[in-house]
Amino acid sequence: MSVNIMIPWHERMRRRRPALWIGTRLAICLARGLTLLSPYRSEQVMTALRGRARPATAEEADEALRSVLSSSLALNAHKACLPRSIAAALTSRLLGRWPTWCTGVGVTPPFNAHAWVEVDGVPIGESDNGTGFTRTITVASAG
Repeated sequence: MSVNIMIPWHERMRRRRPALWIGTRLAICLARGLTLLSPYRSEQVMTALRGRARPATAEEADEALRSVLSSSLALNAHKACLPRSIAAALTSRLLGRWPTWCTGVGVTPPFNAHAWVEVDGVPIGESDNGTGFTRTITVASAG
């Protein structure tokens, strides 16, 4: 499950660098387009975009996710996990790092799908530890 977080306006403006803000906005636009692709094609594109980036630390992945969440109110929604996770991974990539991008399905009925980013098997910004989902697509860093 995703946790919706709202970061106060003054905290958003104080913490982010202008280049990160612009890069995050570009990542969000690209992520919205990538959500239209099939799962197979999404995995191919994310693998290509990953390049040879080094693995992200938990702090770097959290910074990217917070930047995405504070840049778009629409991505704070409960059903916006796919574009949110793609945008967080792409924002990390702009910083020269790559978290593990995952999609999965719930292990218990009813059917539910989810997408998230994680570092060392720990989901970033999620309310659970990822045990409620079976991974279907995983794009880890090349390094």
